[in-house]
Amino acid sequence: MITEHFNSVTLQTAANVYFDGKCVSHSFTLADGTKKSVGVVLASELVFNTAAAEIMECVKGTCRYRLKGQSEWSSVVAGQSFHIEENSSFEIHVDEAFHYICHYA
Repeated sequence: MITEHFNSVTLQTAANVYFDGKCVSHSFTLADGTKKSVGVVLASELVFNTAAAEIMECVKGTCRYRLKGQSEWSSVVAGQSFHIEENSSFEIHVDEAFHYICHYA
């Protein structure tokens, strides 16, 4: 199932821009205090570091990713997600735009 919208959010209007514009996201907070971000990664190969555990939900597009310590690449498509441990990292390879929601666990 793909998350299509969130109700009753407080949105940070300034974008988070990473990797010279290859990743752009907006942070928001739900009414219950849960923090999330929604964004897009353009065609690129990047490495993201995490402080908190994250669940990356693909809402459109596809990507390949490799979690820290793994040798194999995995793929995710719309409706799927992958989990990254806290204080870790992951590599991501995107051929076209990858739209995502980052759920901080």
